[in-house]
Amino acid sequence: MGFYLYKGLKKPLVFFGLKGKYIFYAVGVIGGGVIAALILSRFGLLGSLLGLAATGGGVYLIFKRQDKHGLYDKTKNFGQIFIFPKRLNNKRFLQHGNNKKTGI
Repeated sequence: MGFYLYKGLKKPLVFFGLKGKYIFYAVGVIGGGVIAALILSRFGLLGSLLGLAATGGGVYLIFKRQDKHGLYDKTKNFGQIFIFPKRLNNKRFLQHGNNKKTGI
């Protein structure tokens, strides 16, 4: 009996150049910016423009963060030394496993 698993397209969701989690960040910044622009509109047109400029700046910073940090959180460990073991011969291990006597 097998189970079917939908794995999607194996690509992140892209919307206006924003990928994955950064879409939600941008929606939050835009929503907050619109509310800020409405609140600042009590000070006239200059307040509204200031709120919209802050929104545009926030979205710009999200684009820059996406380019710098990428979509997935990975720790970067600079200064590590990687030592890879010698390639193993699987045939030798398989033959050794067949020659073993089991006590069953």
